[in-house]
Amino acid sequence: MKPAMETAAEENPEQSQERKGCFECCIKCLGGVPYASLVATILCFSGVALFCGCGHVALAGTVAILEQHFSTNASDHALLSEVIQLMQYVIYGIASFFFLYGIILLAEGFYTTSAVKELHGEFKTTACGRCISGMFIFLTYVLGVAWLGVFGFSAVPVFMFYNIWSTCEVIKAPQTNGTAGVEQICVDVRQYGIIPWNAFPGKICGSALENICNTNEFYMSYHLFIVACAGAGATVIALLIYMMATTYNYAVLKFKSREDCCTKF
Repeated sequence: MKPAMETAAEENPEQSQERKGCFECCIKCLGGVPYASLVATILCFSGVALFCGCGHVALAGTVAILEQHFSTNASDHALLSEVIQLMQYVIYGIASFFFLYGIILLAEGFYTTSAVKELHGEFKTTACGRCISGMFIFLTYVLGVAWLGVFGFSAVPVFMFYNIWSTCEVIKAPQTNGTAGVEQICVDVRQYGIIPWNAFPGKICGSALENICNTNEFYMSYHLFIVACAGAGATVIALLIYMMATTYNYAVLKFKSREDCCTKF
């Protein structure tokens, strides 16, 4: 038993040294992860996926509701159908662009994290690298402002569907006085400007309106527009995080490029 114990005692320092080296390596690797950019990438991918996927299906459901109930003449909503089809193609482009842009920003975050620089040796930077970081700041700022507009625009169909849904709830309320009172409660989608004023019927009242609210197309479109709006909001937050991360990265590049730099962040 004694020789075995002595052998174990001799091996313990080497094993502990190996474990210590592996532990330090893992700590350095974890320290080199740009967590802000990683969180922003996950949030951006999730938000864009929700906005594009749910928005695409919700737009198709909206066209079906209009064709079946509010505008039976195809020529009245032909322009709207073309615009919605164009928006669906734009959604494909948005999804592809942000998939690539998120990966690029994540890679930029990895290569400008100070811990990663320490892993690869002495810090070196060029004017081209600082210019690229500055370009990412400007582009992310522009995209953030643009997505604020997208977020506001995506709230419009939510508002429209909410008005229709709340009108249906008024019809279902027990305080509604008889059939005559129910038939006087109407929704006119022409006032939103999505179909022309000469569209027929354009306005739905009473029990017919209540039936529309009970259809699967209305239920799905309403909730999908809500999720799409939430996805647009998540994308705005992700772009704000990206903006802060890229600004910090640019500051690190600018600071460490100075010849008299002697401190570390």
